[in-house]
Amino acid sequence: MATGQAAKSARTVVITGVPDGLLHNDVMTDILMIHFQMSKNNGGDVEEVKYPTMKKGVAYVTFEDQEVVESVLKKDEHRLEDRRLSRYYPLKVTRYCENVFSSVTSVLNMSIFKDQFVLEDLIEEFKKKSTALSFGPLQSNGHISVQGSFPAIKLLRDFLLLKAKSLSKKDKKEESKSHQRPKRRLQQHRLTTETSNFVHDADGEKQVVVLDTDIYHYMKNFFSTTFLVNDDVVISDITDGDITTVYIENAGSRSAAGQLLRVKEKIENQSVELHKALRKERIYYKEHTRDEKRRYKWACESLKPDYPYVLIIPYDTHIDVIGNSSEVFEFTKEVSNKTQSLFQTR
Repeated sequence: MATGQAAKSARTVVITGVPDGLLHNDVMTDILMIHFQMSKNNGGDVEEVKYPTMKKGVAYVTFEDQEVVESVLKKDEHRLEDRRLSRYYPLKVTRYCENVFSSVTSVLNMSIFKDQFVLEDLIEEFKKKSTALSFGPLQSNGHISVQGSFPAIKLLRDFLLLKAKSLSKKDKKEESKSHQRPKRRLQQHRLTTETSNFVHDADGEKQVVVLDTDIYHYMKNFFSTTFLVNDDVVISDITDGDITTVYIENAGSRSAAGQLLRVKEKIENQSVELHKALRKERIYYKEHTRDEKRRYKWACESLKPDYPYVLIIPYDTHIDVIGNSSEVFEFTKEVSNKTQSLFQTR
């Protein structure tokens, strides 16, 4: 589903400047479809038109062929003209913002399996099963970088944890017969206890949720109640690049075991909903000067009251903007306009 959604996003454009309130929504949808199917507008077969949307004057057009997107974007000016309209209306056409989960990078430690498998063969097996993922070279320490959609990486991690757990159980059986390979046993035990997201502790004293870091930041900012718990539960987190691991632990009362699972499910359900709705756009600095960053910061801060549910995360080289697609598009456009006007006045 995630791969299909990403493919659809690549075939979709955002349309702004749609005249609002002039005609019935079905009529305007029909006019938009005709416009983007016409060859004079560099158009092609349209799969779907979404109008109206949450943002006034914004529509989404999905084409059957991704090549049409590139063609439509190359046209200098789009004029919405129809006999049912009293005049033409200029449209702004931009690429649909990528999903937050579209690109996540994670580093896997495969060294735990080296005594049971040939790591190169194991990785080849992963590549065949996870065609949506991109694998880097295997390092001498057993680490390998994996890039792809967050759900695909999570499925791979799920598979690895179950495989590690099966090895740990196998070691326990062998331990009664032999004391060989103690080092590998310790490594496996550490992996299965620290990353017990998919098989929680037997005592129910810990639950773990793995989240995309951007989604985690958005949840902390706008859905902080998701992480509100009583004194029997402690929540902590560790962020490693694109991945944030949330630990939900028992603070003492054994009766809190069921509550840990409920908290975990609440966090997971919220993250799934945000995964469907959120998009991310990246604003890159051009000059990387302190003055330029200050201007961008001012522009973002001044727009915050108009976009209360857009999250702004500044970095040294860029700014990440996270929110629903239409708001992210409008926000980044206004930031660009404000910063350009500031450059021109200096």
